Amino acid sequence: MQQQRLSPGPLLDDRGRLEQPGWATAEIRTYDRARISASRLRIKEWDYYCLISDTAAGPVGLALTVADNGYMGLVGLSWLDLAAGTEVTENKLIPFPLGRMRMPASADAGDVVVHRGALRVEFRHESRGRRLIVDHPGFDGGRGLSGELLLQQPADDRMVIATPFPRAPKAFYYNQKINCLPAAGTLTVRGRPYEFDAASTFGVLDWGRGVWTYDNTWYWGSASGLHEGTRFGFNIGYGFGDTTAATENMLFHDGVAHKLDRVHFHRPHGTYDGGPWRFTSSDSRFEMDFEPIVDRAADVNALIVRSTQHQVFGRYSGHVLLDDGTRLEIENLLGFAEEVRNRW
Repeated sequence: MQQQRLSPGPLLDDRGRLEQPGWATAEIRTYDRARISASRLRIKEWDYYCLISDTAAGPVGLALTVADNGYMGLVGLSWLDLAAGTEVTENKLIPFPLGRMRMPASADAGDVVVHRGALRVEFRHESRGRRLIVDHPGFDGGRGLSGELLLQQPADDRMVIATPFPRAPKAFYYNQKINCLPAAGTLTVRGRPYEFDAASTFGVLDWGRGVWTYDNTWYWGSASGLHEGTRFGFNIGYGFGDTTAATENMLFHDGVAHKLDRVHFHRPHGTYDGGPWRFTSSDSRFEMDFEPIVDRAADVNALIVRSTQHQVFGRYSGHVLLDDGTRLEIENLLGFAEEVRNRW
């Protein structure tokens, strides 16, 4: 498959259509909400952070979402105790934000700040990286979740993709995945403090802006950690939009991206966490098994808006090939794989 590299310039033309589909390793296309020609009800903008850590007490994870999806906004928090195989997810819905959540036009500048009653979630840029602040006294029946984490921002390659939709010229998806972000800080969950060290805690940012068609299903997998002392991770996925110009599949090794062709998800039949998943790539450079630990399942149903999610956390084992043919053997790398259907 011949994949097209993006060139610098605006993301959308004067008619609100995607200027160029393709991929890049930096934010070289400029997103401008004012150029969108579709209804404000159809614009989707979100920042999603997920961090996983092998703590002394066992592996744990935190996921934070802030989204302005036109007729519905969302603030989501998930805490995962992978040692116990449990998770708690809580979502706060915001009716008809229509851009009032002021999601930044760049993944590299601008803050996300949401206060809803006692709930506070902030994603703030600093000179050293990104600070995540969360305070939710009512989390898990009043047991609470609060704290701050600083994600370092090395000058790494990232996955950037601009995707059109067939037969929908006003629709597009501009997505960035920034893997392998070392994180440090403290969270207090249910009254128990958790200390996170940048040597063993890594995060990923999923930054998305676009206008989608109504009913879509996607598959996404991600992992960030260490391979023989070097930061290593990957982004894999497919499912919606016209990806003939580029896939979102990339390896990240020591800050450098290695582009992959198509990756297929082989989910166990009839289940999400009842058996291992398998992953194969058309270029034979990504061959992986995935052992599930916990399925973070959610079904957000608000009349015409519905999101059915199965984000399964577990460990990846297998091998990958870098651009120069170097083979890396991967063992028990923490990450996730998901299947999500959205009607919104």
